[in-house]
Amino acid sequence: MPANLTPEFKKAEELLREARTTEEKITALELMLSTIPKHKGTDHMQADIKRRLAKLRSAPEGKGTGRHGDVFHVPKGTAAGQVVLLGTPNSGKSALVAQLTNAPVQVAQFPFSTHAPVPGIMRFEDIQIQLVDMPPITRDHVEPGQTNTYRQCHLILVVVDLAAADVTEQMDTCLAFLWERTLIPPPGQDLDEELIRRLVRPCLCVASKCDLANEADADALRDLYGDRLEIVAASARQADSLGRLSLRIFQRLQIVRIYSKLPGKKPQMEEPFVLPVGATVEDLAAKVHRDLAGKLRFARAWGRDKYDGQPIPRNYPLQDQDIVELHFG
Repeated sequence: MPANLTPEFKKAEELLREARTTEEKITALELMLSTIPKHKGTDHMQADIKRRLAKLRSAPEGKGTGRHGDVFHVPKGTAAGQVVLLGTPNSGKSALVAQLTNAPVQVAQFPFSTHAPVPGIMRFEDIQIQLVDMPPITRDHVEPGQTNTYRQCHLILVVVDLAAADVTEQMDTCLAFLWERTLIPPPGQDLDEELIRRLVRPCLCVASKCDLANEADADALRDLYGDRLEIVAASARQADSLGRLSLRIFQRLQIVRIYSKLPGKKPQMEEPFVLPVGATVEDLAAKVHRDLAGKLRFARAWGRDKYDGQPIPRNYPLQDQDIVELHFG
């Protein structure tokens, strides 16, 4: 009986071929198992996938992970989010990272000055966001293992040079890279929801060097590509544009900052808890300590659209910069 493998299964096979770490291989094999047609013609393939999964899952911690010496594995650390930059040669990636972070990037007029990921920390108000400069891509070349850095991040920042004559070619190259690797949904293809959840990443496009172009150029780019990517104009030489870009990065990360308060004490405003948009009071309690969520009695909140000390239920969706007082019993 023919296997009749689906496009989703073949995409998962591509992921497995690109995978370099145990975690990435397990993800790809799980996707293969979830998207393979279930009939007698695939019984042998299903058994093989399950066998390979069992072997990877039982491997000793740290053995066979492939991460030792993997230059494209970038730990997120304690940052509130990881943003990885994507662009063609001389698109302005490194200049943006140099201005926004403390990263030791090399800003040069010649192409391919970045050979490996260079992480740095961008301070947005009271939280830290990690930006990762990456080697440039071309139509014909992507560094082996580079895709996995994008697949593990929270947001992809596509950078094109707004002042360049080939700006549409840059955009087409980046979009092709994202489509071919299912980092954004390919046009005209219906993907399995599980595939989208695991593979697709939020993207934001930066039209860089806007100080060398004009607003009409940015509008023209939005007319051509705005239905596929949100486009923000920015320049490494303009502080105001960098401030707007930082704010939009924070917003696209879909996170909220929550400040804790002990009963009878002032709130701790220096280091907020960072949670995904939609997180509840119960989620905050678990973030404070995983054993506390079940002991939560009630909570009070201060913030926008609230009166001081307003009682809130366990399932209340928290808003950015809420101050929350948890009571346990």
